[in-house]
Amino acid sequence: MSRTVSFRVSAFVAFTLGVTALGAFVVRLQAGELPIDLVSGAVKQSEKQPLREWRLVDGKHWQIAGPEGEAPEATDKAEGNRGACGPGMVEVKGQMKTDPPRKVLFDPKSVEELQKRTCTKWIQKEYPERCAEFDRDAWLALSKDIPTKPMHFCMDRFEYPNRKGAFPIIFVTWHEAKATCEAGGKRLCNEEEWTFACEGEEATPYPYGYTRSADKCVIDGKWRAFNERALHPRDGREAMLELDKLWQGVPSGDRPGCRSPMGVYDMTGNIDEWTHTSREGERPSILKGGYWGPVRTRCRPSTRSHDENHVFYQQGFRCCSDVPPPEDQEKKTLKETPPSSAPRTAPKTGTK
Repeated sequence: MSRTVSFRVSAFVAFTLGVTALGAFVVRLQAGELPIDLVSGAVKQSEKQPLREWRLVDGKHWQIAGPEGEAPEATDKAEGNRGACGPGMVEVKGQMKTDPPRKVLFDPKSVEELQKRTCTKWIQKEYPERCAEFDRDAWLALSKDIPTKPMHFCMDRFEYPNRKGAFPIIFVTWHEAKATCEAGGKRLCNEEEWTFACEGEEATPYPYGYTRSADKCVIDGKWRAFNERALHPRDGREAMLELDKLWQGVPSGDRPGCRSPMGVYDMTGNIDEWTHTSREGERPSILKGGYWGPVRTRCRPSTRSHDENHVFYQQGFRCCSDVPPPEDQEKKTLKETPPSSAPRTAPKTGTK
């Protein structure tokens, strides 16, 4: 009994001292006697801090802050595939395997569905289906008579802002992606351009071939639950913290093996990319490539379920353009050719 009484007395005394101390703190705070750094520091410590430094772009998009990345001209020189296109772009040219004329929503004779027949090792057969290994010989035999059509265009080598070593900009709607490309004198890629730049003339399932690899591209990361309410408003601190929690991507060009047969990087995984549909009579907003999560992340599949105003944490884009006409190419060559450094020869003068 005496111990119980003693404990109660001690607890009462501790509670009384705590209340007294809190009251004194409040009085001093109201009187302005406490240094403001102490007060603000206590508040800051209670706020959740991001793991990365983020910057707001145009008041609505987000990008992990960091180096600006390699100058496009330096990357062009190293890659050697700019061709007739502008800085930071790749000239893509070749014959694309085409789908039959679309008559039904699901066509078992489409390139994507035919390709699935050659999967020899499924990770997950239900949607979003993932195949670990495709049989190349079987695919070449199955696809040898598929009709083709010529493709020729320019495409950004990396996801926007299209600089090696910079993080891609995310949280973008289809309308915003389209407007950004057009503001830079380019256009949003259509889905056929995107697909061909990813798979090449052989129509490989992955940009790097027939065997799925999380080492070559940023794919198959663990799915993380998201709080959709925290993502709005887009420019808020809560949205930034939610993006920071979900992010599993890397800077553009970080994975050398994630390079397509056409020399374009990061086409599958990392972030989803907006494109313009190539089909008539449907919404224009098509997502290609998948993102870092456990999804299809192959060249052929498309996500057609979101409208032009849809915005989400893993969405970005890259831009395309037409190949400049020959006369413009000639002007570009003349403009970029440095003046000759050979010494000039002085004119001969007569002798007396």
